[in-house]
Amino acid sequence: MLKLQPNVGRKDRLIRIVAGVAIMALGLFFKSWWGLVGLLPIATAVLRWCPAYAPLNINTCEAEEEGAKKAGG
Repeated sequence: MLKLQPNVGRKDRLIRIVAGVAIMALGLFFKSWWGLVGLLPIATAVLRWCPAYAPLNINTCEAEEEGAKKAGG
């Protein structure tokens, strides 16, 4: 089984959820199937893994963990 290393941090997840809900709401408002595109950022937030981040070696989890360690002592 493929184990995905989380690469989406807490702030990034919140932004993705808000953006996904907004896109879906616009889709409902305009009665368009394009609102389903909002499921993509929500799915990446729930899974904590973004396929676009993987080849670019972006990891928003690390920055948050390092900041928390420094603040904690």
